[in-house]
Amino acid sequence: MVKKTIKKSDHVLLEQLDHIARGLGETLSPFCEVVVHDLTHPKNAIMAIYNNLSERHVGEPATELGLARIENRNFPQVIANYANAFRDGRRVKSTSIGIRGADGDYIAALCLNIDLTLFNNVQSAIHEFTKADAQQTPTESLSPTNVDALHGMIDQFAARRSTTPRSLKPDERRALVKELKTAGFMDMRRAADAVSAYVGVSRSTIYVDAQLTAPLSTKGGASS
Repeated sequence: MVKKTIKKSDHVLLEQLDHIARGLGETLSPFCEVVVHDLTHPKNAIMAIYNNLSERHVGEPATELGLARIENRNFPQVIANYANAFRDGRRVKSTSIGIRGADGDYIAALCLNIDLTLFNNVQSAIHEFTKADAQQTPTESLSPTNVDALHGMIDQFAARRSTTPRSLKPDERRALVKELKTAGFMDMRRAADAVSAYVGVSRSTIYVDAQLTAPLSTKGGASS
């Protein structure tokens, strides 16, 4: 792939685009990640990232959309509200806007990624507020349906604390694991994997939390 020569006017355009991205990121935080891609350097395309939700880094390469714009100047300039996902599986709604330089070729892209799980938490908070009674039914295997139920319980737990699953403090996370154990979810196969991915910690951390919340053995008598 031939590296494009960028004109002085295009440098100014990229600088202004960075300011726009920063303003959008601060305005739409914490729901929306805003990324500036410099398509004149496809191997190190991410020029700036605001309200980082995808855990990517400045200097990472161009995405498939970015490469498509580099190869084809007739590629659509705006692709809005398409389904996407972060690397850990969180559902995302994205919009990608191509930015053309002085010669009409794409030199940059402005991308907005909205984390839909945050809005699911709001939905769970409303459900938690309006429910009259709710029971969690233990199940035997972690099927797709049960994964949804598991995620729903985690969302409701976080909503009761006015936070998100990935923002739970260690003591809150241990309380969550205790509730999941009581509901029978932690007895399912690969439950620790599903919980760790959803709250953003390692599987070993969930195992430790489960051990810390286990009832003390009374073998040989108890002491006060």
